[in-house]
Amino acid sequence: MSNKNIAGNFITLEGGEGVGKSTQAKQLQQRLAKEGIHAILTREPGGCDSAEIIRQLLVTGATDKWLPLSEALLHFAARHEHTERFIKPALHKGSWVICDRYTDSTMAYQGYGQHLDLGQIETLQKLVLGDFQPDLTFILDGPATIGLERAKARNDEHSRAEAGLREDRYERMGKDFHETLRSSFQKIAMSCPKRCKIIDATGSIKDVHQRIWQHIKLARAGFSEGADGNRT
Repeated sequence: MSNKNIAGNFITLEGGEGVGKSTQAKQLQQRLAKEGIHAILTREPGGCDSAEIIRQLLVTGATDKWLPLSEALLHFAARHEHTERFIKPALHKGSWVICDRYTDSTMAYQGYGQHLDLGQIETLQKLVLGDFQPDLTFILDGPATIGLERAKARNDEHSRAEAGLREDRYERMGKDFHETLRSSFQKIAMSCPKRCKIIDATGSIKDVHQRIWQHIKLARAGFSEGADGNRT
């Protein structure tokens, strides 16, 4: 980005449920470590103590528990805490930050998916983040049905249903919703081609990682020259 006061780089991974974002975030962190680059993993909603409290309000319970605008407000409240308390301090120290979801997910889920006016989301984004945005975003793209099967298997394996903390609220929103998400992320990528790179999420973990790494190699030289906006 053009702001020289920030030494680190901010990478986000986006996409529907079960496309492998968390796995690829870990793969990228390990690869960067081999290159001598310190990278920190984080996630949204959540990423710091205060934002994790809001996370539980969003990812558990009935699918219709929030009106779309209320839901977006909660996401941005968590994002404000996360960005100011965790992401920006880490970047200023020179670390790379790899985040599983960020603002593009709010545009896809609450905007396109839940039919919240996109202008309202843009207004919230400007209010909360100003010109701050990721240096590079990988949008993992794969069939919604396959992603939902993976997500269900993951939640079955790590079930916390007895404690009422099963984090599957979005996964239960129906096939049509998740098909909309896939096309929404594709639209977002096309609207920000410098920042967003669509990655085929099918194939082995290694295959997907290599697709991501090719873009990282190309981008590293250009980070210091700026991308689509500014960071403060």
